[in-house]
Amino acid sequence: MAKPRTCRVVCIHEFGDPASVVRVEAREVRPPGAGEVLIEMLAAPINPADINILEGRYGKLPDLPAVPGNEGVGVVAECGAGVEDLASGRWVKPPAGVGCWREALVAKAEDCIPLPEGMDTEQAAMISVNPPTAWRMLEDFVDLKPGDWVVQNAANSGVGRCVISIARHRGLKTLNVVRRADVRDELKAMGADAVVLEDEPFFKDVAAITGGPRPRLGLNAVGGESAGRLLRCLASGGTLVTYGGMSKQGFTVGAAQMIFADLRVRGFWVSRWVKEAPRQVVRDLFAKIAPLVCDGTLRVAVDSTFPIERAADAIRRASEGGRGGKVLFRFR
Repeated sequence: MAKPRTCRVVCIHEFGDPASVVRVEAREVRPPGAGEVLIEMLAAPINPADINILEGRYGKLPDLPAVPGNEGVGVVAECGAGVEDLASGRWVKPPAGVGCWREALVAKAEDCIPLPEGMDTEQAAMISVNPPTAWRMLEDFVDLKPGDWVVQNAANSGVGRCVISIARHRGLKTLNVVRRADVRDELKAMGADAVVLEDEPFFKDVAAITGGPRPRLGLNAVGGESAGRLLRCLASGGTLVTYGGMSKQGFTVGAAQMIFADLRVRGFWVSRWVKEAPRQVVRDLFAKIAPLVCDGTLRVAVDSTFPIERAADAIRRASEGGRGGKVLFRFR
């Protein structure tokens, strides 16, 4: 029988200050059993949800001790008995919930998503959360047609940028709300149709921005007053989808907005969608997203990368504002 191998993991034993609670530890990784694969991780990003988990402030927290990291990319190093659709050397997206901040892991082969050859390592590591979140929100809540407008806050975030790229790919138009004026030209260059500042009264004259039609879909990652501004932009019968709460503040939907404007408020969590959707539907989604990543249509900005031994530094950087993109661990 093959012997377990040792790998390093980023682990937490308590919740608290993110950079203080992470530890780098050695763990044994057993050989893959029947229907399983051993994956050697290549890279994994640090997402806002990961930071919230380290703080103990996420909606669903893991049992401790835990290895965080809700997405990444790895290469199949070894296949267990009965694995036929994956081979050694194939790049894969590991299953959700396995904890990707580690050098190696074992997972069920049927739960891994094969990725095409030639993908950029860092972009492949970030394919599991931001792109499918943007894709499903644009697809599942409002029947949008080419030329329709979508309004979103946090437009400079990873999801926000994916919304801009996917919307442009589909012929949709985006009204993008940001907090920093210095990102306006950058977002316009990648396809944003309109970019406004959070503290501007843009909601008072949406028609002047869009040329007439009001957005029927709003995407909210902030909450608080920012979400209220998005609601004021929507057309009658429009829908506001909340997928994040950066401000950690709730928001109110007025009775008049619900009665006379028939506005709808929904929520979206991509982890739940992946868990509940049929396996083939999930695979089909990534089969649509992967080519857009490969040809550069869909890209998530990268700020910096860190080796696993500098976990605390990586977490500290990922927690800072004003970054130019995501922070990632690079394992190889």
